[in-house]
Amino acid sequence: MSVSARSVIPIYRIGFGALVLIAIFIQMVSLGQSGLLDPLHYLTYFTNLSNMIAAVVFILGATGWRVVRSPAFDVVRGGAVVYMTITGVVFAVLLSGVNVDAQLRWVNDLIHQVFPIVVLADWLLDPPETRLTVRQSALWLSFPFAWVAYELIRGAISGKYHYPFLNPVNGGYGSVIFYVVMISAFTVVVCGATLWLSNARRPTVATHLAR
Repeated sequence: MSVSARSVIPIYRIGFGALVLIAIFIQMVSLGQSGLLDPLHYLTYFTNLSNMIAAVVFILGATGWRVVRSPAFDVVRGGAVVYMTITGVVFAVLLSGVNVDAQLRWVNDLIHQVFPIVVLADWLLDPPETRLTVRQSALWLSFPFAWVAYELIRGAISGKYHYPFLNPVNGGYGSVIFYVVMISAFTVVVCGATLWLSNARRPTVATHLAR
């Protein structure tokens, strides 16, 4: 990677990271002013959690871009890529036009479309310097699976679900199981693709020494 390209990295990371966190907050304020805000429900959307994770990772990556990254941080970065990819694809396929508490159009576009692309592009532009393993990539599954368990348990208790395809009212538990299995399989594929991309684009020793 050229010096000029590397100099741009901290700028767009801090910019997008801050913008996403501000956008999520502004959307929350807007919902509160409209009398539609349920803070716990809003903040625990998979989309919002994924965006907040990726935004914090971007900010940390921007502030520490001059230092040698730890393998653990690259694993966390990879998780952010997986979660944002799921967010972007699931929204495009299943949730376009569905009310997901994103009444501000620019916030909706940012967190569901723009930032997922930016996070993936960042992974390709600045891939991990250490080779990631299958075991490390398996850790990326923990958050989506834990979130699904939380969603189904909380939904059964409260009757409120974040997404219609996880609500048994819409087609019964058979339909819910179908979507959970399909999205889980897709998540595994995304984890595998992210791992492959990270290792395929990992800098060579010569390139690393030239930085």
